[in-house]
Amino acid sequence: MDDTTPHKKLASADVTRVMKLLPHRYPFLLVDRIDEMDGDKSAIGLKNVTINEPFFPGHFPDFPVMPGVLIIEGLAQTAGALCVHSLGETYTPQVVYFMGIDKAKFRRPVRPGDTLHYHVRKVRSRGRTWRFFGEAKVDGQVVAEAEVSAMLVDTPETQAIASKNV
Repeated sequence: MDDTTPHKKLASADVTRVMKLLPHRYPFLLVDRIDEMDGDKSAIGLKNVTINEPFFPGHFPDFPVMPGVLIIEGLAQTAGALCVHSLGETYTPQVVYFMGIDKAKFRRPVRPGDTLHYHVRKVRSRGRTWRFFGEAKVDGQVVAEAEVSAMLVDTPETQAIASKNV
């Protein structure tokens, strides 16, 4: 890219916006911020891992390690927030169902003090169903990867809100 090429402005979401995009809350919100959201194509989420996480006392008391399934959940939350965001500012968030995990691999433990960067890239989408490939990285090194799929579903509550807005 040369200096005359226009730069595309990528969207981002601070924690307040993330909480508008996702229904998750403490202790299960595993994304602190999302950077570089490109439509529904890709995004980078961030999670600062602290010793205060509720899972560390039991996983494991003498050697705290973030459970791998929660790292994958953080990838899925980043992808889910990207899906909702891509539908526009006026879109009323619905329930995002986690449909599947494939090809999950864990490369190294994530410990207190690490900063996780969740890199998600759309593999395909059809209607309200998406599939993403995700890599979780710490200091640029891949610590986990997986393909995740999710679907947006209307709930009676979101249908009622949508019908009031018509």
